[in-house]
Amino acid sequence: MGRKLVFIYICMLLLLLMLPVTIGAEDKLEVSFHKEKETTIKLLDTKQRFKRYTFHSGYTFEYPDAVRGIYVTGNSVGGAHFDSLVNFVDKTELNTMVIDIKDDFGNLTFTPKKGSKYESIGTDYIENPEKVMKTLEEKQIYPIARVVVFKDTHLAKERPDLSFLDNGEVWVNGRGEAFVSPYQKEVWDYNIEIAKLAAEMGFKEIQFDYVRFPEGFETRDEQLEYGLGDYENSKTDSIQRRVEAVTDFVEYARKELEYYDVDIAVDIFGYAATIPETPGIGQNFSKISENVDVISSMIYPSHWGDGNFGIPKPDKEPYRLVNEYAKVENEVLGKLDAPPVSRPWLQDFSAPWIYSGEPTFQYGKKEIEDQIKALKENGIEEFLLWNAGNSYTQKVNYTP
Repeated sequence: MGRKLVFIYICMLLLLLMLPVTIGAEDKLEVSFHKEKETTIKLLDTKQRFKRYTFHSGYTFEYPDAVRGIYVTGNSVGGAHFDSLVNFVDKTELNTMVIDIKDDFGNLTFTPKKGSKYESIGTDYIENPEKVMKTLEEKQIYPIARVVVFKDTHLAKERPDLSFLDNGEVWVNGRGEAFVSPYQKEVWDYNIEIAKLAAEMGFKEIQFDYVRFPEGFETRDEQLEYGLGDYENSKTDSIQRRVEAVTDFVEYARKELEYYDVDIAVDIFGYAATIPETPGIGQNFSKISENVDVISSMIYPSHWGDGNFGIPKPDKEPYRLVNEYAKVENEVLGKLDAPPVSRPWLQDFSAPWIYSGEPTFQYGKKEIEDQIKALKENGIEEFLLWNAGNSYTQKVNYTP
C-alpha cells in the first residue's frame, strides 16, 4: 500500500512539472520540459520607446474644438504685454498661443539648465517658464512651441562647417541672415533636442518653422561651399536631393518626438501647394504633409505676387485670395491617405513695403474676418494669426 501511494505521488509530481506555471496577474512564466531551449539572446533596443510609456509634463491641456491662435514672441511672453495677450485670448473666441522657443536668430527665449549644451544661446526673455505654463493651463490656452530650424545665424557663425560658405565666409542673405544646412543630421538633432526641451516644459505641439533651404538656393547652389552629409552619394538631381533632405528631417523629427506625445506641425510657404515642389527651398507640400499632424501654410495675401490666382493685387482681396488658395490645398490634401489638419497662417498686419506711390491697403476687422470666412467656407476650421509685433486687431469675430 505504501509503495502504491509513493508511485501515485511521483506520477502526480511529474504531471505537475509538465504543466505551465503562472506567476502574478500580468507576467507569465511557462515551465515545460518539452520546450526547446533558447539558443539566442535578443537584446532590447534601449532607444526604442513604447507608446504606452509617454512623457507627461504635469500640465493638462485639452485640445480645443478648433485651434484659433496668435503668434507670441519670447519678448512679449516675458514682458508686461503677456498679461494683455492672455486677457485678449481669454475674452475672445481665440484659444491658442504659438510661442517662440527658438527664435529667428537661433536663440532660445528662455535660460536652459546650468550645464546644458544650449547655455550659450539661452536668453532671459521668458524668466519663469513654469509661471507662464501655469497661467496658460489655468486659462486653458493651448500652448504651441515655435522652433525655427534651418535659419540660424548663431549656429552658422559658431559652426561654419554646418552652414553654407561663400569664398570661405558664412553666406548671408540680403537681410543678413545665415542658414545651416538641411543635409547635416547634426543640425537635425540639434533642433530636435530643443523641441524635446519644449515638450518637457509642457508644450503640447511643436511647430517647426523655416524647414527649408534659403530662398533662391537653386541660383547659388553651385557657387556656395557646403557638405552633403549622408546625401553625398545620392543619385537624384539637386532639386530632388533638397526635397529628400527636408522631408527626411520632418519624418525623423516626428519619430524622435513620439515619446513626448506632442503633435508635430510644419510652417510652409503657401505657394508650395500650387506646384509639385519648390525648386530651391526643398519643400514638397504633399511629402511634408504626410509626415506631420498639422500643416500650416503661410498664405498672407501680401506675400502673393500680383496676378496670382488671377487676382490683380492679392493683398487688396483677402477673401478671394484665401478662397482660391483653400480650393487648391483641399485638392492636394484630398489625395493623401491620411492628411494632416490644415491650419493656415492668416494676415493681421498691413504691408506698406509692397506699395510704391500709392496708399497702403489697411488691414482691420473686415479683412481678418474675410480670411477666416473663406477658410470656413472651404471646410478649414483652424487658423493662426500673424503679427510680428503681437499687436492684434480688436473686436474681430473669429467664428464668423
